[in-house]
Amino acid sequence: MTVETTAAQTAAQTTAAQTGARTTTAAPTGLAAPTTGTGTARVVRRVRLRRDAGCDPAPAAARTVRLTGPVGSLNLPDLSAGAREAVAALAFAEHTEDDLGALVAARDGESGLLRWQLTFRRLGMAGMLEHSVHRVTGAADEPLARLRPIGRGAALPGPVPDPTRQVKLSRFATAGAEDGALVIRAPGSALAVELGTGAAGLLPALAGWTSPAALAQLPGGLTLDAVRQILRLFDVAGLLAYGSAGQEPEASERRFAQWSALDLMFHSRTRRPSTVAGYGGTYRFGDRFAPEPASPPPFPGEKVALAVPDLAALARTDKPLTEVLEQRRSVRDHDEQSPLTVDRLGELLYRTMRRRQTFTGGDRQEHADRPYPSGGAVHELEVYPLVTECAGLKPGLWHYATDRHELELVAEPGPATAALVAGARESALMASDPQVVLLVTARFGRVMWKYETVAYPLILKHVGVLYQTFYLVATAMDLAVCGLGGGDAADFAAASGLDFFTEGTVGELVVGSKPMTLRQDVGVPRREPKR
Repeated sequence: MTVETTAAQTAAQTTAAQTGARTTTAAPTGLAAPTTGTGTARVVRRVRLRRDAGCDPAPAAARTVRLTGPVGSLNLPDLSAGAREAVAALAFAEHTEDDLGALVAARDGESGLLRWQLTFRRLGMAGMLEHSVHRVTGAADEPLARLRPIGRGAALPGPVPDPTRQVKLSRFATAGAEDGALVIRAPGSALAVELGTGAAGLLPALAGWTSPAALAQLPGGLTLDAVRQILRLFDVAGLLAYGSAGQEPEASERRFAQWSALDLMFHSRTRRPSTVAGYGGTYRFGDRFAPEPASPPPFPGEKVALAVPDLAALARTDKPLTEVLEQRRSVRDHDEQSPLTVDRLGELLYRTMRRRQTFTGGDRQEHADRPYPSGGAVHELEVYPLVTECAGLKPGLWHYATDRHELELVAEPGPATAALVAGARESALMASDPQVVLLVTARFGRVMWKYETVAYPLILKHVGVLYQTFYLVATAMDLAVCGLGGGDAADFAAASGLDFFTEGTVGELVVGSKPMTLRQDVGVPRREPKR
């Protein structure tokens, strides 16, 4: 596609600079920059190509335009000259639909308008367009709101809401700063709304039931038309709830009421790839940072070499897998008369966590192999045994070096380690301090360097896999083990001195020697009937 340049290019470049639009081609002939007009404030709706898309022109004879973006591509074949120039205009800056239609009509005649309308709708259905609402007063052009496609899916605003209809902001909506703008999102939506300063006052008013007519009475000078146009964008992005006081589906229906906003956003974002721009192994930090090595730097404290168990002998004497699975349970009692020994702790760590080998992948990242699986072989998890009582090992916070099968002293007992022990005891409903707390951490950069959107849920999956591995090995060794449902990563950061954002706890287990007689007031009784 060839695009001529005229004096209109200068005006369009000015508009692009004001609106933040990116350009991929020269401004098209016959389409001037949006005008601002004079007089009282008026509401103007504009549209442009989504900011993360590119426009690849083909030779004019091909009559084809290819749009590309992080969520896929769209081919627009057999376009008329006017339609090709209109698409180029959308890639260059934002314009009103009327201006685009006038451009097409000037090039193709009235007969080309119907085909252009079909092309324009196809762009919207493919999620290739951003829609904006502006308040124009004289020479001032103020963006109020912009509908921004984030993932895959249609971006077609519907009708404006009725002025008297009761509406409020969905309790699941979240707001944050992105790319210098205030962005409002709803779980499960591939669309977001950027809100300008002139419309930001709508958010607190939308916290309760209101109506477009009532919102138009707020200080700030938004007209009813402006409010309705902004709410039109909110609605298609899933940001609004409809009803009235006492009739709120989001609060009264169990399927909605059981979710918090952050939990639903986390679930929807990580389990609906169509709602995000990048999902999976995108290597989004590959050109900014080097991959982290498989092993963390060693701690400078005391080292304790651990005995290597005889796996061949264990393979002959271990209980069968079915028996281990059926006997597995959470045991919250430890034998105070015969505590866990350092050799038994070492065997447990060797059979669950040791690093068997490393290798470098095609992505330049050093991968590892351990007894349990890990997505992408990144193996970001580390284990820090917090010892209260273990024969042959002094109390304190230790780190298990998976590559050397040894323990490194991280911190002596103190207030910070005591807080971790107390938290584990309370979580496990134990009558006394656990002999050992296994603090499972993640070196976040090992996963987040490669994976986008799914990085943290992938870490949690790894934690679950490691939990079961600890349970099965501990059951085979006749040890007491109990996985915990939560912990305090800030307490671990205080005890270890590690940076909260670089490496932090994502799981905890308590382990110790198993007494002959167990309490029956906690845990799950084994009284499964025969079938």
